[in-house]
Amino acid sequence: MATGKEYLAFILDQLANVEGITHRQMMGEYIIYINGKIAAYLCDDRLLVKPVPSAVQLMPNAIYEPPYDGAKDMLLVDNVDDRAFLKELFEAMYPELPAPKKKK
Repeated sequence: MATGKEYLAFILDQLANVEGITHRQMMGEYIIYINGKIAAYLCDDRLLVKPVPSAVQLMPNAIYEPPYDGAKDMLLVDNVDDRAFLKELFEAMYPELPAPKKKK
């Protein structure tokens, strides 16, 4: 089941107060970037973030799930309705996210 455009619009609206948020569609799902770094995936109408230390600290009871079969587990964000929390989460994660890989 692919992520619906309505869910994408909802999540982007929730992240509107976070600077540098962009997205890209990929095979019916979406990748969420912050200032060019991959921060999260929207898969099957779920927001999954990279399990960097700050995300684990902010969501100690989060469930680990793969965004798709064969992928590494990510943290499921269950309180997507809390804009302030999402802003805190994404801003805390940013310094810990790996830099984008250089294209050849």
